[in-house]
Amino acid sequence: MNSKALALVGGLMAATALAAAPAKADVKIGLLGGVSGPIAAMAPSMVEAAQLAISQVNAQGGILDGEQLVGVVGDSACNPQGGTDAATKAVNIEGVTAIVGPHCSGAVLAAAGSVTIPAGVVLVTPSGTSPEITGLDDNDTVFRTVPSDDYQGRALARTLKEQGYDKVAVAYINNDYGTGLANSFKSEFEAQGGEIAGYAAHEEGKASYRSNLAELSSGGAETLVIFDYGDGTGLTLLRQALENGFFTNFIGGDGMKSDAPIKELGAENLTTFFASSPVGEKSDALDTFNEAFKGAGGDPDAIFVTTSYDAAFLLALAVEKAGGDKAGVAAALREVSNGEGEAILPGEWEKAKKLIADGTAIDYKGAAGDQNFDEAGDVPGTYALFKVEGDAFAVVSEMK
Repeated sequence: MNSKALALVGGLMAATALAAAPAKADVKIGLLGGVSGPIAAMAPSMVEAAQLAISQVNAQGGILDGEQLVGVVGDSACNPQGGTDAATKAVNIEGVTAIVGPHCSGAVLAAAGSVTIPAGVVLVTPSGTSPEITGLDDNDTVFRTVPSDDYQGRALARTLKEQGYDKVAVAYINNDYGTGLANSFKSEFEAQGGEIAGYAAHEEGKASYRSNLAELSSGGAETLVIFDYGDGTGLTLLRQALENGFFTNFIGGDGMKSDAPIKELGAENLTTFFASSPVGEKSDALDTFNEAFKGAGGDPDAIFVTTSYDAAFLLALAVEKAGGDKAGVAAALREVSNGEGEAILPGEWEKAKKLIADGTAIDYKGAAGDQNFDEAGDVPGTYALFKVEGDAFAVVSEMK
């Protein structure tokens, strides 16, 4: 566990100790992230973004009757069992009113199915992108502030075809995230006339994937598309493909847009590596978030920070609108962000609180875009293709 992850766990202990203080009861929301596991390098920034929303609420009068909003951090470890355990603790022991997270699709599906749906607790994931989440029988309690991978996979396929990639091989991690993204990509790439010269799932955590890579390259593709995590198995695949010259070009999904490949492999070795990722639409809301997050010491360009912030701020608005009633949070979540009402930008808690008290309709304008949920709790989104530039990622083109 890295130092930032340890700090987050320490923050959880401090928050729990604070919650034991008397006076008015704190209002708790769970922040369930992949603090350990394959996205451990991404998770701290995501949790920090959610904590920014919480700190803004508390700095502007608190929630409900002046209570403090507390983010209870839990480690979902980016796997189903971790997600279930973290959600069980958050709901049954901490008594959270709602949950931001988990971060990974498998953890979302397990936590929702086993814990939050039966308990009637609203869950908003900022990064669980599997298409399977859309079809959950969830009594309208599962939402996300990030678009489904069905959209990302198809947009990436169209973008690659437009840029002249006619023949690719696809390696994907054998979990809900990898499978959903790979299937949508394959379907669209072939529909666009592209050739999938190799297509195979792989298991997490092996020391060597050279035999997998050799088989994938046997179809003659020069480009390998990797749907995995850049902090985990995806990094191993990329390293071994480069070391052995199996492929010339590399394309990753959003899970591969991590600092880890740059730090471990060097930017000079990643000149033909690109990755797709959701991006916030250019707006006053995004500018406002970027300035606030940067001022709090965060990196506005880190992956999923806008969606994490939006998830936390939206839940705070919904809890306020519902008067703290867990059973009313889902309906309130739809009411505070549906394209109708007075605009609320990131950080405008005091303004929103007064309007809610006055019975005036509000419409949250998110850092990641207008978070207007459809019937399944999904949102539209905007993606871009990134390249490595120095020690960071830079946008190459938008994806449509």
